[in-house]
Amino acid sequence: MLRAITDDDCPSPAAYRVPWRVERLRGPHPIVINEGATPADFVRVFVATSRPLRDLADTSPDVDTLHWGQMLPGESAELCLCACDPDSVSATIAWFRPDDGTEYVWRFTL
Repeated sequence: MLRAITDDDCPSPAAYRVPWRVERLRGPHPIVINEGATPADFVRVFVATSRPLRDLADTSPDVDTLHWGQMLPGESAELCLCACDPDSVSATIAWFRPDDGTEYVWRFTL
């Protein structure tokens, strides 16, 4: 027999605060800090820069991938974005929480 599912049947998961803080004090060398209470596993950073449009068919960004591995609480890493135009770069951080194995992503721009 089918029945309607109520909010009591599916409690919402507890909110998870993004553990990252970005210090932009060093120009094209932002510092990414894990301010969370737990380690972040298999941390990867995808840096995307828009290319000048040579023709209308070429609109895909260039993406570089950095593998930082595990970052413990309080650890930091520096991104070197010297070769990037600050107006056309974005960084996406992907990581796994060790307690539940869920992958998360967070994006920021300069």
